Amino acid sequence: MDWSQIAVDTFSASLGALAIVYVLAAQGLNIHYGYTGLFNFGQAGFMAIGAYGVAIVSAPESVGGLGLSLWLGIAASVVAAVLLALLMGIPTLRLRGDYLAIVTIAVSEIIRLVLRSEWSEQHLSTGGNSGINGFAGPFYDNNLLARIGGIPATRFNATRYEVGPFQYSGRELWVMVVGWFVVAVFAVLTMLLMRSPWGRVLRSIRENEDAARSLGKNVQGYKMQALVLGGVMGAFGGIVLAIFQNLALPDDFVTRTTFLAYAALILGGAARVGGPIVGGVIWYTLFSFMNNVVAQMKSADLFPESVKANAGQLPFVFLGVALMLLVVFRPQGIFGDRKEVELDAR
Repeated sequence: MDWSQIAVDTFSASLGALAIVYVLAAQGLNIHYGYTGLFNFGQAGFMAIGAYGVAIVSAPESVGGLGLSLWLGIAASVVAAVLLALLMGIPTLRLRGDYLAIVTIAVSEIIRLVLRSEWSEQHLSTGGNSGINGFAGPFYDNNLLARIGGIPATRFNATRYEVGPFQYSGRELWVMVVGWFVVAVFAVLTMLLMRSPWGRVLRSIRENEDAARSLGKNVQGYKMQALVLGGVMGAFGGIVLAIFQNLALPDDFVTRTTFLAYAALILGGAARVGGPIVGGVIWYTLFSFMNNVVAQMKSADLFPESVKANAGQLPFVFLGVALMLLVVFRPQGIFGDRKEVELDAR
């Protein structure tokens, strides 16, 4: 096994585009679960809405899109995430604990299965299992890193660059610059909001919503606002994934996508601004390491035949075991406070 290549690939992935996707999803869950106490197990649904919003609006008509501006597609994704939060929240936010979790995970799966079907209306289509592609060109054509370096965008995007142990294509570097900027904006926004009276009300709802309601607070309204904000953050995770891949696929938004985001949040610490960021980077580094080790072992034919066919599932087994151990032995994560994750789920 080539351990040096495993190390390079792992360190490169730790700050790469896919790590950003899970950090953004975890930031949204931090608003839902960490600060408000909402058990949203359907974050993958918001991510799917974000990815398909930008894809359907921006993709050429020949592949089932509207052929409009990419930036209009991003705006449409945000609007769609807000509408999904409203549609999901109005009938369900009176539910608590496990009941809310069941509803949100069901909504997420409904969205994925609808997108996976061969749905079409006139020239619009979700593309079924094949998804929608070919819409991210304008994003890469306006690569500011290429402009700063005086290099044609097409050449910059296709070139591989090395920075110490990290290796990235120019195209991934551009996604990373924009993606980490979005992460920073959401982190600052979260910090400011949680230091405001609005954020203090969210914390009180998490601790005991009956007490917050007795003080005259519109608990349902605050929950809805938190659901919308966290859903928009999750939608941006889907947007980054779709633009990075230049492809929106329904099966990128299965239930385990939400669990990966939860693992990142729990590892870093819920109800902490930096928790989803640090947790997301550490968690995706570990997950990438497992993927790279399994890939190298398969190449070296180190697995018995009975295991080899399903060896790709081993990183997800690691995910499940690690998530259980985190919840049992360190539910507050690296930076969290154990008292803040002992939610009132009555």
